[in-house]
Amino acid sequence: MSETAQAPQGNTGDIINWPMLKVHYRTDPEAIAALLPPGITVGSEPNVNITVYNFPVPDVPEYGVVTTVNADFNGMEGEYTLGYGIDQESAIFISQEMNGQPKYPAIIDYHRIGPMVRARCTHQGYTFLEFEGMSDGPVDPMAEFVQNEWWIKSSRAVSIGGPATGYDFPPHVVHVASKYGTAWQESVSGQLVLRDSPWDPLSTKLPMREQLSAYLWWPIFLDRTVTLSDPLDPDAFLPFADTISGSRWPGENGAPPRG
Repeated sequence: MSETAQAPQGNTGDIINWPMLKVHYRTDPEAIAALLPPGITVGSEPNVNITVYNFPVPDVPEYGVVTTVNADFNGMEGEYTLGYGIDQESAIFISQEMNGQPKYPAIIDYHRIGPMVRARCTHQGYTFLEFEGMSDGPVDPMAEFVQNEWWIKSSRAVSIGGPATGYDFPPHVVHVASKYGTAWQESVSGQLVLRDSPWDPLSTKLPMREQLSAYLWWPIFLDRTVTLSDPLDPDAFLPFADTISGSRWPGENGAPPRG
């Protein structure tokens, strides 16, 4: 890191320069495979990727937590998104309807004071994720990169008083291609803690085997496209259609699975 480089600056109280807290950990390949609908496969590394953030969407603060797993589609490496837990209700339903983005309501407590970094994520009264650490200072920024993210857009057939059969819009993969640079990056020493929750079952569905990295990241947003990609097998996808809240966690009629 150059001695002349400076951390991002801004107006006092301006949230535009809040860093993202990025934590990556390794889980079991079979755990990821159980969550992926047919047609999407486990990536070369069985990693879970957690991002906690505060960013204006479009011009008011949005606190959020994103959970993805490394996954490939059509031979392309990327990340399958299980959920965006956010505290801004107005962005949830339009994001699901238009783009299939798996957003759901959550309470996010995320801040730093000097080198100290803390995050706590809660949904339906369950705190399912916590992190506390200390910044070790700046590190060399990552090179520019493209991230491929996979969402699912589908709508089952209208059905009242009986089981849903078929689709009004069959399942398609949505391809989100984002190009990033790095304005600033700091390594963080700290530990991610996953807590039991029937609404966000990270600890049971994606158990942590090894924490790989934790860092604060100030991204440079270079490009982003969101496009409708290929369809998935509608019959094979049907067991994955019931999810918890607006996420892609497997559920039953929008609630945690029973039993």
